[in-house]
Amino acid sequence: MLRGVVFIRQIFYRFGIFKSTQLSKPVVVIGNINVGGTGKTPLSIYILQWLQSEGYQPGLVTRGYGGTAENHPLVLDDDTSPEICGDEPYLIFHKTNAPIVVDPNRARGGQKLIELGCDIVICDDGLQHYALKRDLEVAVVDSKRGLGNGWLMPMGPLREPPSRLKTVDMIIRNGESMTLKPLPIEGVGHNTTMSASVVDAVAAIGHPQRFFDTLKSVGLEVIPHSFPDHHQYSAEDFTGMTGPIVMTEKDAVKCHHIADSRMYYLPVETELSNEAADELQRRLLELL
Repeated sequence: MLRGVVFIRQIFYRFGIFKSTQLSKPVVVIGNINVGGTGKTPLSIYILQWLQSEGYQPGLVTRGYGGTAENHPLVLDDDTSPEICGDEPYLIFHKTNAPIVVDPNRARGGQKLIELGCDIVICDDGLQHYALKRDLEVAVVDSKRGLGNGWLMPMGPLREPPSRLKTVDMIIRNGESMTLKPLPIEGVGHNTTMSASVVDAVAAIGHPQRFFDTLKSVGLEVIPHSFPDHHQYSAEDFTGMTGPIVMTEKDAVKCHHIADSRMYYLPVETELSNEAADELQRRLLELL
């Protein structure tokens, strides 16, 4: 049933029955066909930072999942809290200092970025948002989880059929052509160096096990604690954890108001294989 709805929706957009907006600047969509995280945010950060290093003015539009903002488009600034905009937009803004707009209407949000002076629009998690025309589609697939049983939700983990990947311009496989290089662990709201080898590992992301495995790869013994993706933390969530508590950078931005000396986070740096980096950079430059 759902497969039929997805197909009809695609057809309606393709033939103009549903309106799709073309912006005056190139639009790059980063997305996936899986429910949950696959690594879109790290790739979005990589693209923004690379374009900035090449002298361009990229901006990013996103739905702002988990945020409480009611007035859109919301342009992030230093005073915007993660509770308002969502954890991922907050993290991207503070990692890149690029213009970030939160708006469920991606076309309206993308237009706002153009008005702010952006020469290319990155749309985070917009693969299924056909109301915005795109010049480049990049799909991120988790190399460990793959496409699961290949079924659409609720029978499987997919938003669209596997055949959708045949229509995108490029596929990045997190864990193969893209890796997340761990950087030195830092304190959440403090500068204390962590010296323990056994840690409470906390993650509220799409695939927590990847984070736990990363911590093990840097020599830590892990006591895992998983929470739902985009979980809003309270102090009670950490009751009984003696620490040190190590979390993802995305989780850390939501914990500054409750942080204590037990809490640390693991920053990561996105690395692409030479082949993937060359292809992605070439495709981006062709748009500009």
